[in-house]
Amino acid sequence: MKDIIREGHPTLTKRSENVSVPLDDKTKKTLKAMRQFLIDSQTPELAEKYALRPGVGLAAPQIDVPLRMLAIYTEDELFETLHDYLMVNPRLVAHTEALTYMPGGEGCLSIDREVEGLVPRYKQVTVRTKLFDPKTETLSEDVTLKLKGFVSIVFQHELDHLNGILFPSRVKPMLEGVEPVRFKPIESNEEENEKQ
Repeated sequence: MKDIIREGHPTLTKRSENVSVPLDDKTKKTLKAMRQFLIDSQTPELAEKYALRPGVGLAAPQIDVPLRMLAIYTEDELFETLHDYLMVNPRLVAHTEALTYMPGGEGCLSIDREVEGLVPRYKQVTVRTKLFDPKTETLSEDVTLKLKGFVSIVFQHELDHLNGILFPSRVKPMLEGVEPVRFKPIESNEEENEKQ
């Protein structure tokens, strides 16, 4: 957490620069570290040991690297598909008119305060990006991804970081006629035991 810069830092309000391709070793190392941070932050023992706040997305500007790259590591709202992306120079190329939002509002590793209100986001987005593979350390040609629901929200939140925007500036007190993302309920162990 000490490497993540907080609200008020000038890097968080600047538009990031495009990443130079081919990637240099420092950039590859940074991308791998961003992904590893997300994995570690979602591992309860490590999160507790290192006082990490769980994160599902991280943009390079949040670690004071003003480059257009971001990491996403999360399951979708149905807990069916793992979305594991290291995006380099991502672009939003299309989106639905329909909006959605996180029911409890959004959070951010760079913001230590509670922020009341809801953030309108596109329900589905089409993204053009290069993808970095941390195992082979190779960068793909441009690929097109269609992201929807929760993962679409995570992407838009991280893309905002690349454009120098923090989510509190997008918060609305109410969103009339907009459906929230619906998460599949997680069954507790007690319910599991009752079924057996």
